[in-house]
Amino acid sequence: MGIPDEDIAKVREATDISALISQYTSLKRSGNRFVGLCPFHAEKSPSFSVNAAEGLYYCFGCQASGDAISFVRAIEHCDFVDAVERLAGRAGITIRNDADGANDATRGRRQALYAALENAAEFYHRYLLERPEAGGARRYLRSRGYDGEVVRQFKLGFAPTGYDALVRALNVPGEVLKEAGLAYENTRGKMQDVMRERIIFPIFDPMGKTIALGGRIMPEELRTNNQNPGPKYRNSPESPIYSKSSTLYGLNWSKSEVAKSHEVIVCEGYTDVIGFFTADLPRAVATCGTSLTENHFRLLSRFAKRVVLCFDQDNAGQNAAARLYEFERRHEVELCVALLPPGADPGDLSRTDPEALRSAIASSRPFLGFRVDRALAQFDLTTPEGRTRAAEAAIGAIAEHPSDLMRDQYIIDVADRTHHDPAKLRAALEAERIAALNRPEPSVTRSSSESQTGNRVIPNEPDGYEAESVYRSRSTNALTESRSGRDGLMLAIHRPAEVSEWIDEVLFQDPIQRRAFLALCGADELITAIDHADPDASDLLRRLAVSDGAEEIDVTGTLIELVRTAATRELYSLEVDARLGADDEDALGQASIKTGWLKSELEQLRDPAESSLLASRAHDSALRILDWLRAAHPSQSPTSIEEAVDR
Repeated sequence: MGIPDEDIAKVREATDISALISQYTSLKRSGNRFVGLCPFHAEKSPSFSVNAAEGLYYCFGCQASGDAISFVRAIEHCDFVDAVERLAGRAGITIRNDADGANDATRGRRQALYAALENAAEFYHRYLLERPEAGGARRYLRSRGYDGEVVRQFKLGFAPTGYDALVRALNVPGEVLKEAGLAYENTRGKMQDVMRERIIFPIFDPMGKTIALGGRIMPEELRTNNQNPGPKYRNSPESPIYSKSSTLYGLNWSKSEVAKSHEVIVCEGYTDVIGFFTADLPRAVATCGTSLTENHFRLLSRFAKRVVLCFDQDNAGQNAAARLYEFERRHEVELCVALLPPGADPGDLSRTDPEALRSAIASSRPFLGFRVDRALAQFDLTTPEGRTRAAEAAIGAIAEHPSDLMRDQYIIDVADRTHHDPAKLRAALEAERIAALNRPEPSVTRSSSESQTGNRVIPNEPDGYEAESVYRSRSTNALTESRSGRDGLMLAIHRPAEVSEWIDEVLFQDPIQRRAFLALCGADELITAIDHADPDASDLLRRLAVSDGAEEIDVTGTLIELVRTAATRELYSLEVDARLGADDEDALGQASIKTGWLKSELEQLRDPAESSLLASRAHDSALRILDWLRAAHPSQSPTSIEEAVDR
């Protein structure tokens, strides 16, 4: 057995899905729902919709859909139980898990690591704030401009000198401590702390869970033990909950501002991130000892469309350009570089000249422009020789860009700055690109989940699904039902009490609509209907659950239109049957009576809005026709919307 159904229901009920999804992409209220850019595929116009009341989301662009649990599974690439446990922890709910076997062991291992790292971060944080032995660390942090507010915001800590202070404080199995990178077994067979006499920087995932620690050694004059202090920075190893190539320090704090400004600043270290925050630029993140990877770009593109690299000048151009251009293109972000004064880093500049730091970000250059500027700056542009070498160096940088138009724009710029004929530079550029074909290029590895959300492959659809009508005309799963059928289902989902007396499966002519309606009738909750319906009906219910406009639908008008559509089809069938049975006078007579009555009633449904009397007659006629349709086609469904409402 796994997690009991009642515990899963508690987690769903306790989770604010709009708040959850807002941690990964910016949402704005639109009527009774929230809309934003889809976190599962690149787009320029919002097509992602969230129904907070029902706890559901749907993307009209890539068709990613589901509830809070499926969202966490897709966005965090975890299994069902792990997603439920994460949401339960977020909501403060204790769940029961009777599962056993390898999956349960893996989940238990992950939970043990989370708990150990969370408790370690808290231990180090309290030690820094409260213990007299941490006085030197507090003085050092104040000298760096970190007051108590900064220490608490970033949960900074201090690892004491003692060799096993953390081991004794946590009292957890040695294997957990070793895998979490918190302790190791020394030559005497004792567990010993990894972090000693270091400032501790906890590393969190986007949801705020502690997944690793970084430790900076104290300055020599403040250390009590200078024997083999180790490297300046010591970081947690990778583990089942921590992947350096997918983690960005500070994203848990900066994501709201990043989503609001559509810009993220990427720097090199923990203190750089804190420096940006103290300089009133709270949209910075840092890689964790790796160069930028596609996983980083995939994560950042959910929040921002402009990525500003803020490294020191020696490192700013060291990333593989061809790879970054590919990431930039694939994830539709604008990659820029901020140039700091020589020898400066964001952490120092935030204290000495915060305005210069803000100016550097505001004046950041596109990545290719930065590389061209850097190439030209190496040579003397006052001499023909210098201008020629500068042009050749710039061409080498331009050649790596994948866009023909972008390359040509920069060729024109280089021609102006080096006094060369653009045609000759274009010829040199093509020669460089041909030569590059014979050189090995850095590979770009796509993860197995790159084009998927859950098990759903994202189609290569254009952006800008701002209205469902666009989706209907473009998607391979386009809605085929009539507008009245769609409105009827919308009412059954959002205003069931108002239609419970008359809505019936006989009114739905489209088979997908009918199956969706029957799924609603057979379930006590919308989420249950979605889970139990066939894929097409489930997809339709998800879309309608997050669609706006139910409040504007005319209940009586929808009833009349549904009845008119169903009755017109029934009239056609009766006339066909009558023609086929023309030799049977009794059958022909019966058919004639039915068709005559039905035509007469249908006449009452014409233009009911012309007067209140006609509207009343149309409503009464629609109910009579509906009773007749029900009698002609007895329902096979086990329940009705009315019964579902009563439940």
